[in-house]
Amino acid sequence: MLTDDVGFGASSTFGGPIPTPNLDRLAKQGARYNNFHTTAMCSPTRAALLTGRNHHGVGTGALTDIAMGFPGYNGELPATSATIGRILQGNGYSTAWFGKHHNVPGDESGETGPFTRWPTGLGFEEFYGFVGPETDQFRPTLYHGTQPVSLEGRDPTMLLDRDLIDHAIGWLHSQQAATPDKPFFLYYAPGSAHAPHQAPPEWMARFKGKFNDGWDAERARTVARQQEMGIIPKGTAVSPRPQALPAWDSLDADHQRLYGRYMEAYAAMLAYQDHEFGRLLDELERTGTLANTLIIFIEGDNGASGEGGPEGSVNELAKLTGQPDQSFEEQLRNIDKLGGPDSYQVYPAGWAWAMNAPFPLFKQIASHLGGTRNGLVVAWPNHIGQPQQMREQFHHVNDILPTVLEATGIPAPKFVDGAPQHSLDGVSMAYSFTGPSLPSRHAVQYFELLGNRAIYRDGWLAATNPGRMPWQQKSATEPQDFTWSLYNLKSDFAQAKDLAATEPKRLAEMQALFDAEARRNNVYPLRANLDPVESARMRRPETPRLNYVFWGELSLPWAKQPMLARGFTIDCDVTLSNASNGALVATGSNLGGWSFGLDKGIPFAIHAASSAEADQYRITATSPLPAGKQTLTFSFVPDAPRPGAPGLLTIAANGRTIGQGRIDRVGMMPAGPGETFDVGDDRGRPVTDYAGTPHFDGRIERIGITLGMKQ
Repeated sequence: MLTDDVGFGASSTFGGPIPTPNLDRLAKQGARYNNFHTTAMCSPTRAALLTGRNHHGVGTGALTDIAMGFPGYNGELPATSATIGRILQGNGYSTAWFGKHHNVPGDESGETGPFTRWPTGLGFEEFYGFVGPETDQFRPTLYHGTQPVSLEGRDPTMLLDRDLIDHAIGWLHSQQAATPDKPFFLYYAPGSAHAPHQAPPEWMARFKGKFNDGWDAERARTVARQQEMGIIPKGTAVSPRPQALPAWDSLDADHQRLYGRYMEAYAAMLAYQDHEFGRLLDELERTGTLANTLIIFIEGDNGASGEGGPEGSVNELAKLTGQPDQSFEEQLRNIDKLGGPDSYQVYPAGWAWAMNAPFPLFKQIASHLGGTRNGLVVAWPNHIGQPQQMREQFHHVNDILPTVLEATGIPAPKFVDGAPQHSLDGVSMAYSFTGPSLPSRHAVQYFELLGNRAIYRDGWLAATNPGRMPWQQKSATEPQDFTWSLYNLKSDFAQAKDLAATEPKRLAEMQALFDAEARRNNVYPLRANLDPVESARMRRPETPRLNYVFWGELSLPWAKQPMLARGFTIDCDVTLSNASNGALVATGSNLGGWSFGLDKGIPFAIHAASSAEADQYRITATSPLPAGKQTLTFSFVPDAPRPGAPGLLTIAANGRTIGQGRIDRVGMMPAGPGETFDVGDDRGRPVTDYAGTPHFDGRIERIGITLGMKQ
């Protein structure tokens, strides 16, 4: 089990303010680990978890969305590092995966594959979930195997967490009915609590007013609880609030009210996820399966996310790419929508700092424990000794695969599907099941993500200091110029006391060790910026594609679609029904996207430059078109030859202009990254509210898109 963007100090299991009673009961049956680490970000953590190797060693030094043409960053899990699913499948296990898969390269995420790095190509016989960094909880973009899942007729109150557990329970029933003597491996990875923070309204109501005291008070209470519960040592010193974050008491009443609501949504989302996980536990217990099941629950694939910045955002992608969205005043007017289907928010970074208690900083910052220290619970009836004793051994997410192999008695394979296997980087944690006080067997571990780097050895941590915060795109300094600090984690549990000035020799030795590990694992070259333009420039060179032709209904992945940020022309040869409805072409969502279609026979073009009311543009024809064959043309002529320039959009039918209007702000890219480019439909979170369903009710003969101006 792997949750998403959950800090060490978020759940009640590790002293946090958000009740997670089902993880609590699992911990009472098993053991909690307070010295377990991830890589500080999504794709790298998942790659290390699946393969038992260091993330750069399997090509995932950063998100697959920003893959680069270097061995440590190409985003391609190699055949020489088989996943835990493939190894167990080859040893007689039924294998299934429910939830998030953020390790598919962008150019492989479409419906035509290749599917080598989809779950079904990685050894999982069943997959139901999504293949991007995030998805809307109410209107997710889902796949079953490799086929898209239609949302038509879906219960509008159904959230993704409930849907995933329904499918997981259904699969368990089928597996036990068809092959009752066959062992199973189930990987459950919900999108919670990654943005968008969304939850059922009744769960939102449970947390109303619960966070009015603010992040400073909440973090202090969490640290006190953690000490009282024995999660962290008594007297643990903690670092101060980062200077970039405001003190809660410095905010006026309206800002406190809005920011408190942001946190209520996050808490409701995580609590609801725990509730749904409890249904799976209940079913395992009801069917008698729990007594012989090893459960490994990692609470977070990295620390809590500070990507919302000091103010938070109702549009996470806009924040990450530096694009404007709703003003504070507009957010305040929409406060009751936060957490619901009309929101897509990420909370202010002050809450992430509080949820990472007692550690400093956030997700993305691999040099600091607020990015890499996550709670771990392991339960296995009759195999965990002294379950109430905290496991304090240093471990890393690459240790999970070796642990499962030892627990199942399966040796690490030398060849899989003809490919010689690289050695594992992780070590088994199974010794700690019955030896809670034994010394750690994981002595050395490097960390690196977007220039932030650290090296751990036998209780000491040497770490760089970040050149940017997670909500900033560009670093103030190059990674080679980052300063270094040194910490003795044996006496400084929460990384609060820098010893670099008093231990220069030890620091130099640790820096040399990092360099050796970096060279061994393809960590170089280093990159510090998270800038979309730089990311595009560092991908494999591709000839710009200016012309697209579509012969019917289809969907393209986010990375393969035509980007409509400059001038373009869309020619649609269609056969209309009487008063036709639906989308001919749609990309993105109402947070940022385009839709071209018909409403009761009247052609329209809609652009959401952001989620702000002022950024919603709708241009319609003057009258409906009759049934039969028609050629519709949507053309956008910008005022200047640069991305994002405003301009004039024209709608024509059979060569005659029937509608025209200004678009004064153009979004740079569709939102969010889990959305698809759709022909004949608008899957996932729609760009607009359609009359009926977004599915086009006529016939598409041909649609052609030309980027730039027609010659």
